[in-house]
Amino acid sequence: MLPVGTIVNVAAILGGGTIGLVIGRRFPENIRNLVFQGLGLCTFIIGVQMALKFSNPLLMIFAILLGGVTGELLHLEEFFASLGDRVKRLVRSRNTMFTDGMITASLLYCVGSMAILGSFDEGLRGDPTLLFTKSMLDGFASIALASTYGIGVLFSAVPLFLYQFSLTMFASMFREVITPGLVTELTAVGGLLIIGIGINLMKLTYIRISNLLPALGFIVILAKIFAEG
Repeated sequence: MLPVGTIVNVAAILGGGTIGLVIGRRFPENIRNLVFQGLGLCTFIIGVQMALKFSNPLLMIFAILLGGVTGELLHLEEFFASLGDRVKRLVRSRNTMFTDGMITASLLYCVGSMAILGSFDEGLRGDPTLLFTKSMLDGFASIALASTYGIGVLFSAVPLFLYQFSLTMFASMFREVITPGLVTELTAVGGLLIIGIGINLMKLTYIRISNLLPALGFIVILAKIFAEG
């Protein structure tokens, strides 16, 4: 199965990121900061809208707590930072914000309802429309991110492709596993992580989002046991 939606999404990120690299140096610092704060606000509101879709708050709370503890024990934040540094050395980039840009963009593009639902929709029904819409949004976000973080944003297209392609293949092979209730709980937890990304973008504080990623796996398990069991 050709993941058309994901391929278009990758192209939009690369295109938007390239534009951001070209025009980034021409933006005055105050305008660049304002654009970035605006992106953080929009990300925050999208996360709130997603998080409020939960049907069982206890499942969401336990998933976040278990995910956070697991992420800290596995040192996921340090692992992703080390991985980003390796890519930076591989491409011989001198950009000091390479790793931050790659990780921030990867989390923003991958942790969200449109990435999950869009991939499932293409895998279940062969309809990439939602991913096309996401591609447009990600393309514009890439302009803002790349103008600030630099070339590392473009490399976020690799984990995005692997993530969405895997979800699409999973949906096409295991249609009976994916229920509306599971998608609802998964969207709510993803929304909480998106809120955290928005807070980080606005530099209100720093939340170790990478260490919370296991929550997405725990919510699937908890939803299957308690919401559908």
